[in-house]
Amino acid sequence: MTAANDGVDVDLVIRNIEFLITVDPERRILRNATVVVDGGRFVWIGRDNEMPPTYRARRILDGSRFVGTPGMIDCHQHSSFQLARGLADEANAREFLIDRMYPYEAVLDDNDVRVSATLASREMLLHGTTCFADPGNNHPSATVEAVTKTGQRMVLARSAFDLRGSDFGVVPESMVSTPEQAQRQAQELIDEFDGSLGGRIRTSVSFRGLNNSSDDLIKGLSEVATAAGAVLQTHAAFSYSTHDASVAKYGMSEISRLASLGVLNERTMLVHCGWLEPGELRLLQETGAGVVAAPSSSMHNGYGNLSRGFAPELRALGVPVGLGSDHACSGPVDLVREMFLVTCGYKEARANPRVMPPEAAVEMATIDAARILGLEDEIGSIEVGKRADLVLFDTDDPSWQPLYNPVSNLVYSATGSTADTVLVDGQVVALGGRLVSCNEADLVAEGRETASKLYGKLDGDRLVTSRWSYS
Repeated sequence: MTAANDGVDVDLVIRNIEFLITVDPERRILRNATVVVDGGRFVWIGRDNEMPPTYRARRILDGSRFVGTPGMIDCHQHSSFQLARGLADEANAREFLIDRMYPYEAVLDDNDVRVSATLASREMLLHGTTCFADPGNNHPSATVEAVTKTGQRMVLARSAFDLRGSDFGVVPESMVSTPEQAQRQAQELIDEFDGSLGGRIRTSVSFRGLNNSSDDLIKGLSEVATAAGAVLQTHAAFSYSTHDASVAKYGMSEISRLASLGVLNERTMLVHCGWLEPGELRLLQETGAGVVAAPSSSMHNGYGNLSRGFAPELRALGVPVGLGSDHACSGPVDLVREMFLVTCGYKEARANPRVMPPEAAVEMATIDAARILGLEDEIGSIEVGKRADLVLFDTDDPSWQPLYNPVSNLVYSATGSTADTVLVDGQVVALGGRLVSCNEADLVAEGRETASKLYGKLDGDRLVTSRWSYS
């Protein structure tokens, strides 16, 4: 039991939660648990029959048929790609980005990004993801509009490239800036948005990929991130083709190049990292950089990050490893599904059922993700004093029965669609599997209309891959 304060009136009490997976330092799983929330934070956590009688709740929720977890944290989600679902199937790494997604991204305007990000936020929240890190686009303020509407927490960035052409491919001109412009825009983003929405928005610095980023861009953005105490994020070593392009141009692979530039540290977040040289595991361990696995993305595009990757080994070395759903192009934006894929994918790749137990996946989706994003003092576990981000999963769903081990059910059998109630900053943002702050029918209608217009701008018929004919 956690000690209570002497307060009387509190905002919310959730009583008698069947199992509460705290992910606290002791990794406690509490039966028949109650949480008390006030001022957006957890103020008491313990067994229901031990709750002090002094608390008078303005609102009480019954948790008796639910499993509670910390709000999940998606370390890598392109929210502006939500309207690209179905436009980039059966494509290898180069085709996916150069021929499909960069042209899609280049035509997006503010409204397109706002609609796309709102739909992405909706899907994440309804699957239990309370916070996500976006690698950026050219309309970050539109992404902020989206989470303002839904109530989600996010780590915001602006996209940056400065090399239009590389051995990997050519980026649309509208997505390219000079190193000086990129630094200025990154700083302006931090100045305008960091800490906004009552702290729900934090900012980061992003260069989207190494092969289309010069040394000057990378070092300049690293300086901005360091001065602000912000995360520096990028895609790295996600396919053989990017790895090979880096070796061909720079004489070294991507992680080694970053190390040579002096930009690897505990506030560096590297997404994918499936194609590492042996010595690069030690580089990541020594520098404290974080890694994000995105299993559904790799499996959808055949990147090889599970068959060739090192997530279990990196975790064993103490490297923090988080999870990312990446984008809607590779399937559901569902971190619960990513937990299943990362555990079972590595068991299959290693032919070892003890690799990546379900507890590891839960840590990756919660406390380890918070550590990578520099938010471990605020979110990632259910502890007194932390922000009250919480998910209640409905155990009446068939995937939750029988319920002997809630961690096993969560990772191996459930999906995010069994999330019923979601709290962000102590506010109920989803209840009964529906968003509280939005009319979802209106969101869907706006999404369909926007997607139809985008399809026309992109000549979508050439992007949809199907072996069957339409009539």
